[in-house]
Amino acid sequence: MPVLMVATYNDDGSVDVMNAAWGTMQERDMVALNLTESHKTVQNIKARGAFTVSVADAAHVVEADYFGVVSGNTEPRKFEKSGLTAEKSARVDAPVITEFPLCLECEFVEYQTNEYGVGVIGKVVNITADERVMAGDQVDMSLVNAIAFDPYTHGYYKVSERVGEAFRDGLKLK
Repeated sequence: MPVLMVATYNDDGSVDVMNAAWGTMQERDMVALNLTESHKTVQNIKARGAFTVSVADAAHVVEADYFGVVSGNTEPRKFEKSGLTAEKSARVDAPVITEFPLCLECEFVEYQTNEYGVGVIGKVVNITADERVMAGDQVDMSLVNAIAFDPYTHGYYKVSERVGEAFRDGLKLK
């Protein structure tokens, strides 16, 4: 599962971030995050109408894990304690964590709850990437050093090597 950092602003304007391993792109410009309403971050998303989703990288695995083990409901200075920095998104009412290399800026669309799960649906209105992960005008995922979460062993793994061509390699078996 990808390790995603979901960031919002609290009522007082301070930054809140949570670790969300259960999320994906739903369409090219839509994200779906499996998050329960009890999360402080979900309350903030509903109140502000916006959030950012950053891809966690290997250089910040400690901070990413911290955002998953400490609740914003019980630790109001959670982001401050991480030592990371944030700047306001130019497009949505949410923070961009500057240390994470790739960020999706999202407008809140709806909160879903049904027999199959719960979740936040957002529309991606902007994507920012640090220059260090760019190859020309495109993101080079091998430079992102994204981390993935293995829910069976509770381990984090670095995702850094391209191993194939989507929608092409399988055609060899046709």
